[in-house]
Amino acid sequence: MQITWHGHACVSLSVNGYVVVFDPHDGVSLGLKRPAVQADLVLVTHDHFDHNAVSVVAKRTSRVFKMFYGESVVDNVKVEGLRTYHDKLKGKRRGENAVYVVSAGNVRVAHLGDLGEIPEEPVLSRLRGVDLLIVPVGGTFTVEPDEAWRIVELTTPRNVMPIHYWIPGCNLPLKPVDEFLKHVKNYSVLRLNTSSFNLKDYDKSIIVTAPP
Repeated sequence: MQITWHGHACVSLSVNGYVVVFDPHDGVSLGLKRPAVQADLVLVTHDHFDHNAVSVVAKRTSRVFKMFYGESVVDNVKVEGLRTYHDKLKGKRRGENAVYVVSAGNVRVAHLGDLGEIPEEPVLSRLRGVDLLIVPVGGTFTVEPDEAWRIVELTTPRNVMPIHYWIPGCNLPLKPVDEFLKHVKNYSVLRLNTSSFNLKDYDKSIIVTAPP
């Protein structure tokens, strides 16, 4: 499974040429590059401008799930959507947020979107032991860096990919990834010089990709 970070919360998974894209943005609204990927399946965690630019990545034949809760199988990819919140007030400030767990073959990847709380046990139990936990770490609009690390501790994923943090050009008031990394224990921190990697090459790692 090839994983690519397209900046902010936009991540793509590619399995045998089939592409899943989470939370596409349009680039210009954030001061970042426009995602250069076309999706067979688009998963949107919540309907905010920096996560819902479906037209940027969609093809005519793309399937789109927006704030989907429940289970579905699309082209041999299993999608599980879990209801969470974008804040600590059960959505009263920023609404709901769908956490997605995607299973393709024997690999499970979870994307937490703009998670604003440490989830309760029913959600945590579905995240435990995933092969890759994609977690927002920049704070302000999501969990803070220490809370993001607490979620890692509670779910013990095989690997972790931090997203939704400040990088050069980004016009949102997010914290840099180093604020999250200072909490890391018992995982190797790997800083890649590319925005893509093959998940099978990593184990017990915090994978920090280069900006796209």
